[in-house]
Amino acid sequence: MTTTKAKLSYLRVAPRKARIVADLIRGKNAAEALDILAFTVKKSAEPIRKLLDSAVSNAVTNHAMDADALYVREVYVDQAPTIKRWRPRAMGRATRIEKKQSHVTLVLGIR
Repeated sequence: MTTTKAKLSYLRVAPRKARIVADLIRGKNAAEALDILAFTVKKSAEPIRKLLDSAVSNAVTNHAMDADALYVREVYVDQAPTIKRWRPRAMGRATRIEKKQSHVTLVLGIR
């Protein structure tokens, strides 16, 4: 098996914002991607870094892959179900607040 996959479900960050971080690491070496994520100042950088770290550990432990040869083959962010809330407004009205969530999928390959 030359690839391994890891998923992060229901991340409480909007997909549009999480895709910015995902674009930074796509196609990079796994070690380089971990360094990039460690110094990225975005809310979604830390959960994606943990996901990448987990994927590397799974590849080494479960599939006997070489950690130095791994790279980020695919990373994509899909929209998860939206949490809907209501905020009171003037004159007895209410407006809907939509809290978006993301599903992040990360695939590692061997170079």
